[in-house]
Amino acid sequence: MENIDNVSAYLSIGLLVALLVWESGAPFFDAFRGEPRRRVIHAGRNLFFTVANAIMISLGFAALWLWAANMAAANRFGILYWLNLSPGAGLIVSLLFFDLWTYWWHRLNHRIPFLWRFHRMHHSDPQMDVTTANRFHLGEIAISSLLRVPLILLIGAPLWHLALYEALMFPVVQFHHANVGLPHWLDRTLRIILVTPAMHKVHHSRWQPETDSNYTSMLSIWDRLFGTFRMREDLHSIRLGLDGFDDHEHQSLKGLLKTPLNQKSAKSQ
Repeated sequence: MENIDNVSAYLSIGLLVALLVWESGAPFFDAFRGEPRRRVIHAGRNLFFTVANAIMISLGFAALWLWAANMAAANRFGILYWLNLSPGAGLIVSLLFFDLWTYWWHRLNHRIPFLWRFHRMHHSDPQMDVTTANRFHLGEIAISSLLRVPLILLIGAPLWHLALYEALMFPVVQFHHANVGLPHWLDRTLRIILVTPAMHKVHHSRWQPETDSNYTSMLSIWDRLFGTFRMREDLHSIRLGLDGFDDHEHQSLKGLLKTPLNQKSAKSQ
């Protein structure tokens, strides 16, 4: 599993650099044109949460995940054991279940007011780019990390299955948050299987019917299957972010951390 984590870290850093270069040369939205300092500050704030969340997971949840995986293995408990699957089939089922859970977890974050208070920090970014993929409140990550304990037990997955899912999923998340655009035919082809930049830009619209769509993180099948898939033609007219959260008070690091305490309505009807 350590090898998977190392490869995932190098891949994420490499893709971050590559997408930052792409955004610089051919941005989809001209959010930071002529303002490199503002872009650096924006990236720094977003990437702060990468470090903070990684430390929290390492200190607070990694041992719990390992315990759950070992408990499932010791008791032959979970879907993989009940179905008596081969190692290869078990891995595929694990990856599908993790991605299905990620879809429903994301959807619950939009439907349950308490969870939305944390998740809206991610949506409040009015200049979405590749660094937005890292912009998740510590409270949201803590809750989702805790819920992974029963999920690992239910699936009966070894911990390396989760590590591999993260290694596959996060580059897709970085890609579809990036401030880039693909030729229409290519984006349309890719989103038969994966979430694409065009698909996820719709999700980050501040118009609520679009905000509440396209929840999946990696495989686009879940939005199609559960009726939450949505596209639009005029992507350049999308207004990113959330009404009431654009000013410096809410976009500062302190303001981002305090987002769950903010009483403002966070979705445009």
